[in-house]
Amino acid sequence: MIVTIGNTKGGVGKTTLAVQIALSRAIAGRDVWLIDGDRQGTSQTAIALRAEAGRKPGIACSQYADGPMLRAQVQQQGRKFDDIIIDAGGRDSTALRAALVLSDVLLVPFQPRSVDVWALVNISALVEEARSLRDGLRAYAVLNCADPGTASADNADAAAALADHPQLAHLDTPVRRRKAFANAVGQGLFVEELAPRDPKACDEVAALVHAVFELQNDVFLPSG
Repeated sequence: MIVTIGNTKGGVGKTTLAVQIALSRAIAGRDVWLIDGDRQGTSQTAIALRAEAGRKPGIACSQYADGPMLRAQVQQQGRKFDDIIIDAGGRDSTALRAALVLSDVLLVPFQPRSVDVWALVNISALVEEARSLRDGLRAYAVLNCADPGTASADNADAAAALADHPQLAHLDTPVRRRKAFANAVGQGLFVEELAPRDPKACDEVAALVHAVFELQNDVFLPSG
Protein backbone atom coordinates (compact mmCIF):
# COMPACT_ATOMS: atom_id res chain seq x y z
CA MET A 1 0.00 0.00 0.00
CA ILE A 2 1.15 3.54 -0.76
CA VAL A 3 0.23 6.04 1.94
CA THR A 4 0.95 9.75 1.73
CA ILE A 5 0.96 11.89 4.84
CA GLY A 6 0.41 15.34 3.43
CA ASN A 7 -1.15 18.75 3.79
CA THR A 8 -0.63 22.06 2.04
CA LYS A 9 -0.36 23.58 5.53
CA GLY A 10 3.01 23.30 7.24
CA GLY A 11 3.61 22.65 10.92
CA VAL A 12 0.88 20.05 11.37
CA GLY A 13 3.15 17.16 12.37
CA LYS A 14 3.32 15.25 9.09
CA THR A 15 6.88 14.05 9.58
CA THR A 16 6.19 12.74 13.08
CA LEU A 17 3.27 10.66 11.83
CA ALA A 18 5.11 9.50 8.71
CA VAL A 19 8.10 8.25 10.70
CA GLN A 20 5.92 6.60 13.34
CA ILE A 21 3.70 4.86 10.78
CA ALA A 22 6.68 3.67 8.73
CA LEU A 23 8.48 2.28 11.79
CA SER A 24 5.31 0.65 13.06
CA ARG A 25 4.92 -1.26 9.81
CA ALA A 26 8.61 -2.20 9.70
CA ILE A 27 8.54 -3.53 13.25
CA ALA A 28 5.44 -5.54 12.30
CA GLY A 29 7.56 -7.30 9.67
CA ARG A 30 6.65 -5.32 6.58
CA ASP A 31 9.23 -4.25 4.01
CA VAL A 32 8.84 -0.47 4.15
CA TRP A 33 10.14 2.39 2.03
CA LEU A 34 9.87 5.85 3.57
CA ILE A 35 10.07 8.66 1.03
CA ASP A 36 10.87 12.15 2.23
CA GLY A 37 9.20 14.52 -0.21
CA ASP A 38 10.25 17.66 1.62
CA ARG A 39 13.42 19.63 0.88
CA GLN A 40 14.03 19.98 4.62
CA GLY A 41 14.68 16.23 4.79
CA THR A 42 13.53 15.74 8.39
CA SER A 43 12.23 12.20 7.86
CA GLN A 44 15.48 11.19 6.22
CA THR A 45 17.43 12.68 9.13
CA ALA A 46 15.39 10.67 11.65
CA ILE A 47 16.01 7.43 9.80
CA ALA A 48 19.72 8.25 9.45
CA LEU A 49 19.93 8.70 13.23
CA ARG A 50 18.27 5.31 13.65
CA ALA A 51 20.80 3.68 11.34
CA GLU A 52 23.74 5.34 13.09
CA ALA A 53 22.47 4.01 16.43
CA GLY A 54 22.29 0.48 14.99
CA ARG A 55 18.57 0.13 15.66
CA LYS A 56 16.77 -2.79 14.08
CA PRO A 57 14.83 -3.15 11.95
CA GLY A 58 16.43 -0.76 9.56
CA ILE A 59 14.24 1.01 7.05
CA ALA A 60 14.80 2.18 3.47
CA CYS A 61 14.52 5.95 3.13
CA SER A 62 14.95 8.23 0.11
CA GLN A 63 14.46 11.93 -0.47
CA TYR A 64 12.68 13.11 -3.61
CA ALA A 65 11.40 16.68 -3.37
CA ASP A 66 10.90 16.85 -7.13
CA GLY A 67 7.56 15.48 -8.32
CA PRO A 68 8.68 13.86 -11.60
CA MET A 69 11.61 12.17 -9.84
CA LEU A 70 9.37 10.92 -7.01
CA ARG A 71 6.86 9.52 -9.48
CA ALA A 72 9.52 7.84 -11.62
CA GLN A 73 11.26 6.22 -8.65
CA VAL A 74 8.04 4.87 -7.14
CA GLN A 75 6.96 3.48 -10.49
CA GLN A 76 10.34 1.84 -11.01
CA GLN A 77 11.02 0.51 -7.51
CA GLY A 78 7.69 0.40 -5.72
CA ARG A 79 7.03 -3.30 -6.30
CA LYS A 80 10.03 -4.17 -4.12
CA PHE A 81 8.20 -3.01 -0.98
CA ASP A 82 5.12 -4.02 0.96
CA ASP A 83 4.35 -0.48 2.06
CA ILE A 84 5.49 2.93 0.82
CA ILE A 85 5.06 5.88 3.16
CA ILE A 86 5.47 9.33 1.60
CA ASP A 87 6.09 12.36 3.81
CA ALA A 88 5.00 15.22 1.55
CA GLY A 89 6.12 18.77 2.32
CA GLY A 90 3.76 21.32 3.80
CA ARG A 91 2.89 23.23 0.66
CA ASP A 92 1.35 22.74 -2.77
CA SER A 93 4.38 21.14 -4.41
CA THR A 94 5.08 18.92 -7.38
CA ALA A 95 6.07 16.18 -4.92
CA LEU A 96 2.72 16.36 -3.12
CA ARG A 97 0.80 16.31 -6.40
CA ALA A 98 2.78 13.32 -7.68
CA ALA A 99 2.27 11.50 -4.39
CA LEU A 100 -1.51 11.99 -4.51
CA VAL A 101 -1.75 10.40 -7.94
CA LEU A 102 0.40 7.44 -6.84
CA SER A 103 -1.20 6.80 -3.45
CA ASP A 104 -3.89 4.45 -2.24
CA VAL A 105 -4.42 6.51 0.91
CA LEU A 106 -3.88 10.15 1.82
CA LEU A 107 -3.69 10.97 5.51
CA VAL A 108 -4.13 14.67 6.25
CA PRO A 109 -3.01 15.66 9.76
CA PHE A 110 -4.43 18.91 11.06
CA GLN A 111 -4.28 20.59 14.44
CA PRO A 112 -7.27 21.98 16.37
CA ARG A 113 -6.56 25.57 15.35
CA SER A 114 -8.57 27.83 13.09
CA VAL A 115 -5.72 28.34 10.62
CA ASP A 116 -5.33 24.57 10.19
CA VAL A 117 -9.05 24.07 9.64
CA TRP A 118 -9.22 26.92 7.14
CA ALA A 119 -6.31 25.43 5.19
CA LEU A 120 -8.20 22.17 4.58
CA VAL A 121 -9.89 23.81 1.61
CA ASN A 122 -6.58 23.73 -0.28
CA ILE A 123 -5.78 20.05 0.26
CA SER A 124 -9.43 19.19 -0.47
CA ALA A 125 -9.10 20.83 -3.88
CA LEU A 126 -5.96 18.81 -4.60
CA VAL A 127 -7.79 15.61 -3.62
CA GLU A 128 -10.52 16.38 -6.14
CA GLU A 129 -7.92 17.04 -8.81
CA ALA A 130 -6.06 13.80 -8.04
CA ARG A 131 -9.28 11.80 -8.16
CA SER A 132 -9.97 13.18 -11.63
CA LEU A 133 -6.67 11.62 -12.72
CA ARG A 134 -6.76 8.40 -10.71
CA ASP A 135 -9.69 6.51 -9.30
CA GLY A 136 -9.58 5.05 -5.82
CA LEU A 137 -7.69 7.60 -3.74
CA ARG A 138 -8.95 7.35 -0.15
CA ALA A 139 -8.46 10.58 1.76
CA TYR A 140 -8.73 10.90 5.53
CA ALA A 141 -8.16 13.72 7.99
CA VAL A 142 -6.93 13.09 11.51
CA LEU A 143 -6.41 15.45 14.43
CA ASN A 144 -2.72 15.64 15.28
CA CYS A 145 -1.19 17.44 18.26
CA ALA A 146 -4.72 17.44 19.62
CA ASP A 147 -5.37 18.88 23.04
CA PRO A 148 -4.88 16.30 25.83
CA GLY A 149 -8.00 14.76 27.29
CA THR A 150 -11.21 13.70 25.64
CA ALA A 151 -13.41 16.69 26.45
CA SER A 152 -11.55 19.43 24.58
CA ALA A 153 -13.95 21.84 22.88
CA ASP A 154 -11.24 22.81 20.38
CA ASN A 155 -10.76 19.18 19.37
CA ALA A 156 -14.50 18.70 18.94
CA ASP A 157 -14.95 21.91 16.96
CA ALA A 158 -12.07 21.08 14.62
CA ALA A 159 -13.40 17.58 13.95
CA ALA A 160 -16.89 18.97 13.31
CA ALA A 161 -15.48 21.42 10.76
CA LEU A 162 -14.60 18.48 8.52
CA ALA A 163 -18.25 18.38 7.50
CA ASP A 164 -17.42 21.31 5.22
CA HIS A 165 -14.85 19.16 3.39
CA PRO A 166 -16.60 16.05 2.03
CA GLN A 167 -13.45 15.08 0.15
CA LEU A 168 -11.93 14.05 3.50
CA ALA A 169 -13.32 11.35 5.76
CA HIS A 170 -12.70 11.80 9.47
CA LEU A 171 -10.52 9.22 11.20
CA ASP A 172 -11.57 9.40 14.83
CA THR A 173 -8.16 8.33 16.10
CA PRO A 174 -6.67 11.60 17.36
CA VAL A 175 -2.99 11.81 18.16
CA ARG A 176 -2.55 14.15 21.08
CA ARG A 177 0.20 16.58 21.94
CA ARG A 178 2.74 14.45 23.82
CA LYS A 179 6.45 14.93 24.43
CA ALA A 180 7.03 11.25 23.67
CA PHE A 181 6.42 11.80 19.95
CA ALA A 182 9.01 14.56 19.60
CA ASN A 183 11.52 12.57 21.66
CA ALA A 184 10.99 9.45 19.58
CA VAL A 185 11.35 11.11 16.18
CA GLY A 186 14.38 13.08 17.41
CA GLN A 187 16.13 9.74 17.97
CA GLY A 188 14.76 7.86 14.98
CA LEU A 189 12.66 5.66 17.24
CA PHE A 190 9.20 4.19 17.14
CA VAL A 191 7.35 5.47 20.17
CA GLU A 192 7.15 1.90 21.53
CA GLU A 193 10.97 1.82 21.62
CA LEU A 194 11.22 4.93 23.78
CA ALA A 195 12.10 4.62 27.46
CA PRO A 196 10.32 5.36 29.66
CA ARG A 197 7.32 4.09 27.72
CA ASP A 198 4.34 6.40 27.27
CA PRO A 199 1.37 3.99 27.04
CA LYS A 200 -1.08 6.65 25.86
CA ALA A 201 1.19 7.71 23.00
CA CYS A 202 1.72 4.08 22.02
CA ASP A 203 -2.00 3.39 22.04
CA GLU A 204 -2.75 6.43 19.88
CA VAL A 205 -0.27 5.47 17.18
CA ALA A 206 -1.46 1.87 17.24
CA ALA A 207 -5.07 3.00 16.76
CA LEU A 208 -4.11 5.26 13.85
CA VAL A 209 -2.07 2.57 12.08
CA HIS A 210 -4.87 0.06 12.57
CA ALA A 211 -7.39 2.48 11.06
CA VAL A 212 -5.22 3.28 8.04
CA PHE A 213 -4.17 -0.27 7.20
CA GLU A 214 -6.74 -2.63 8.69
CA LEU A 215 -10.11 -0.88 8.62
CA GLN A 216 -10.23 0.28 5.02
CA ASN A 217 -13.49 -1.52 4.31
CA ASP A 218 -15.25 -0.23 7.42
CA VAL A 219 -14.39 3.47 7.35
CA PHE A 220 -16.74 5.81 5.52
CA LEU A 221 -15.26 6.77 2.20
CA PRO A 222 -16.41 10.04 0.65
CA SER A 223 -17.71 9.94 -2.88
CA GLY A 224 -16.04 11.78 -5.75
